[in-house]
Amino acid sequence: MRIAINGMGRIGRLLFRRLVNHPDIEVVAINDIMDKDNLVYLLKYDSVYGTFGSELLYSNDVLTVNNRQVKVCQESSPAALPWKALQVDVVLECSGHFSGREGASLHLQAGARKVLLSTTGPSDIPLLIYGFNQHALTPDADIISPGGCMTNCSTHVLYILNAIGVESAQLNILHSYTSRQELVDAPHKHFRRGRAAAESIIPVEIDLQHSLERLMPLMQDKIACLSTRIPVANGAMADFTVQLSEKTSKAAINKLFQTASQTEYKGIIEYTEDPLVSLDIKGNPHSCIIDGSLTSVVGNQCKLIAWFDNEYGFTTRMIDWLICWKKLIA
Repeated sequence: MRIAINGMGRIGRLLFRRLVNHPDIEVVAINDIMDKDNLVYLLKYDSVYGTFGSELLYSNDVLTVNNRQVKVCQESSPAALPWKALQVDVVLECSGHFSGREGASLHLQAGARKVLLSTTGPSDIPLLIYGFNQHALTPDADIISPGGCMTNCSTHVLYILNAIGVESAQLNILHSYTSRQELVDAPHKHFRRGRAAAESIIPVEIDLQHSLERLMPLMQDKIACLSTRIPVANGAMADFTVQLSEKTSKAAINKLFQTASQTEYKGIIEYTEDPLVSLDIKGNPHSCIIDGSLTSVVGNQCKLIAWFDNEYGFTTRMIDWLICWKKLIA
């Protein structure tokens, strides 16, 4: 499979690192409007995941990694990209600027066969969560959304709890700060996002509720979500407070998720009772890591804690989608 990456931010660069040496996937091109020398520098040195293990050689708009050559483009519009000439099968749209159907379709017009977003797109783009509804992917789908890191964590947790019955759910995602916040106090249309990200615990509004309702229509008007940004560079902890349809126990809840992690959700969900902190899940490929030591039940109300690496876990699911798509379009 021949792929290209559009947008070399946190997700785009991590995907490049993970895919450039992949045995079944060939990265043929990357595109970003940033200075090319700066791009190479950021690919080599990363504050979260460390120095890249392979040598990067850049010359004449070509990046060479372990004898693999990757074309480096600097186009602001996807329509101008050489996807047809490069015979690109799938574009990973990671810029955040072309997440609607009109924008993503520019990659198709440029000659790519498929587009995989790195976020939740609008309602006219299929929202497919790997491990939940990947069976809904059809060969004729040309643009799909794999959701986001929070959606990939939350969907599985709520769906599994529905085996007991969910009356309502309150979600608080304690999440590392992101590029959508400010490093020092600055003007921002969402005032709290404009406060110094590394100095405060910052509540922010998110659209996770709408994504979960799209995926599970029976949960309509039963979910409320909030993200609390905390002063760490990586990692997240999802705090679920769920009102269940019937009484249960901590042991029964933990057994439910432990069994799921060992069977149909193996590789998607991990279960542990180790006393983890956020740093311990850096580089973890699972969509969620259920912390059974923190599960609690009071009457019909369950408190469940799930960790996830908001970058590594999510890019793992994007790679899963590439492998899935590879089988369909071969």
